[in-house]
Amino acid sequence: MLHLTLLLALAVEPAAPAVAPGTLTLERVFADPPLGGRPPTGVTISPDGKLVAFLRPNEADSDVLDLWGADLPSGAPRLLVATADLLGGKEQKLTEAERMALERKRISKRGITSYLWCGKKAPALVFPFSGDLYLARLGAGAPEVLRLTTDEGVPEMDPVCDDAGAQIATVKKGDVVVIDVTTKKAHQLTRGAGPTRTFGLAEFIAAEEMGRTEGMWWSPDGTRMVVFEVDESTVGVKTRARIFADRTEMEQQRYPAAGEKNAVVTAWLVEVKTGKKTRLQVPAADGYLPRAGFFPDGALWIEWQSRDQTVLKLFEGNARGVLRQILEETDPQWVELHDDLEPLADGKRLVWSTEQSGHRQLVVVDRASGARSALTAEPEPVDELCGVDEERGVVFFTARRDRGRERHLFAQPLAGGPAVQLTRERGFHAAVVDDTGRFFVHTFSDFGRPPMVDVRDASGTTVQHLDDNPATELFSLTRSTPQWLDVKADDGTLLNAVLLPPTRQKPGVKYPVIADIYGGPTGADAGRFWQRSYLLWTFWNQQGYGVLLLDVRGSSGRDRAFGRAHYRKMGVTEVADTFAAARQLDRVPWVDVKRLGLFGWSYGGFLAARAALDGASPFSAHAAVAPVVDFALYDTHYTERYLGMPEGGKAPAYVQTDLTVRAKLLNRPLLLVHGTADDNVLFENTLQLTEALQQQGKLFSLMIYPGKAHGIAGKEAQLHVFKTITAFFDQHLRPRN
Repeated sequence: MLHLTLLLALAVEPAAPAVAPGTLTLERVFADPPLGGRPPTGVTISPDGKLVAFLRPNEADSDVLDLWGADLPSGAPRLLVATADLLGGKEQKLTEAERMALERKRISKRGITSYLWCGKKAPALVFPFSGDLYLARLGAGAPEVLRLTTDEGVPEMDPVCDDAGAQIATVKKGDVVVIDVTTKKAHQLTRGAGPTRTFGLAEFIAAEEMGRTEGMWWSPDGTRMVVFEVDESTVGVKTRARIFADRTEMEQQRYPAAGEKNAVVTAWLVEVKTGKKTRLQVPAADGYLPRAGFFPDGALWIEWQSRDQTVLKLFEGNARGVLRQILEETDPQWVELHDDLEPLADGKRLVWSTEQSGHRQLVVVDRASGARSALTAEPEPVDELCGVDEERGVVFFTARRDRGRERHLFAQPLAGGPAVQLTRERGFHAAVVDDTGRFFVHTFSDFGRPPMVDVRDASGTTVQHLDDNPATELFSLTRSTPQWLDVKADDGTLLNAVLLPPTRQKPGVKYPVIADIYGGPTGADAGRFWQRSYLLWTFWNQQGYGVLLLDVRGSSGRDRAFGRAHYRKMGVTEVADTFAAARQLDRVPWVDVKRLGLFGWSYGGFLAARAALDGASPFSAHAAVAPVVDFALYDTHYTERYLGMPEGGKAPAYVQTDLTVRAKLLNRPLLLVHGTADDNVLFENTLQLTEALQQQGKLFSLMIYPGKAHGIAGKEAQLHVFKTITAFFDQHLRPRN
């Protein structure tokens, strides 16, 4: 690691290109074939450990996903189901509910966007597609694809299979329907759905902020289900105008803004044959139901989190709906949600993660008493519990290294002792471990190195290559050599940063720098992992810009205290850290500190706009995409975690996030960009700031995208977004002759 002072001595000379010269255009950044390759996504291993399945972008159109698979441990990847074959020349159709569900999952692709294994033993896959459900039975040859439903105008949502692979539960018209896989006959399990009431679906807050995209779970024997009922009748209505060139569609969205009422979620235990419902007796206090499921012995479990998010409880339930508390997590600021719950075969214990030690570690919890015993003792946070191989007595997990910049896979003996590191290449490693612990599908990337995917055995040895992703064209480009920085925050905390110099420099010439910074909780950019934005940064580098990436206090991958930096300080801590990093650039000889630009999207948009409305900003131009303008407008679970209750927007923590009251402070160029159909950061945010700036007589630039949601998805739209942003920085950061 180079500290900034040492780096400056080394950065006087221009960085030599890492590869042979090559020129990049914005058109090429967003064109096919993708410069970052077509690496597999959505990778899973079959329950019997014999096959790996994954989604891969189509050769003709990288925005379309097909379903692929490969036999373990040495089979060649093969196409299982092609989107084009299912469409038969027709166009894929999605309802508004389906589009928004994909938005919740941050899926901008088309085609087969999700799938699941149907049963613990049956070699079959189920996937929703264009409003219907399909089943792919796998064998030695081409899979047999069955269309289970034929009413695409009324979509089946969020299917889940029972362990036997005999039944599929799905949501249709808001109610849960169970389909017999053999006969294709369906029976309705719940009744009572309506415009504001659904069964079996995740409510907006769960999907958007809590990491839960499902609302029903099968018991191991397939006779019962835990089903969440969601009543949104008390949630405030926001009108979202999907403005197109030829029409305007008005969408009524139940959106729970900070301090307002959430959807009422009721948990039911439902008998599959009879439909008999038993209500689970969760705490009556205002709160959330983040997770649920069943233990292997058939007992249900459910989590409850308090509205202020300082308490998280795990319960076990019986057939009468009575709950018994297993454990409780508390934190004076907030308890982080996670998916690290893995029951052990003895039925008496489970593996769980907690931040009680100061950074996230794994513990073994006794189901009866709640007693904990430490399992891991990593020097940096555990990232994810990946699997348990009880036969060999090993727990697999990923953990951070190099102050959060790297992530590696480890094997931890259940009996105790030091963990064994299974991955060695510097960078970011992800793993999907099969149920037997024999293999794991390994995805590796590094900064500027797109993902490669292979299969490794339990010792970490590669046994199968799924996608080596050579990215030949990318590596032929003239690219900047990243300079890894330690930036010092005002309180002395060391922050991770990366500086990418222009690819061609002249001695004695100073160059502008664009800072691409997210700045919000849980985000991170200055790490050793692949980001598609790297292609944009390379383009900017070739255009004569430096690029700065910074992980402010509150970014992911660090200890608990670091991660709590946004608590009651949104619009304060991240702004101070960003300004501190910009000021420290004056020590870099080639940087022109009078020509610094700041760009951000979503929370990064809030940061960029907030910085523009600050007389102390060291940046000369600010570009904000989909910015939150007033966090009193943003949703409950996210906002209240960091800022508490808004008290009508008058709480001090909220006042400091309201950009409209700072409109009079604008004294430098600002570009606002937003999609009119954004249901995450509502378009209302940019409209409010627009009006406030106009009332103050301030000039600024505005670009809107009709009908586009938060991600402004699509190659053409993305190209236009970054043409607009680049032209804006060219206008305000380039020297004028």
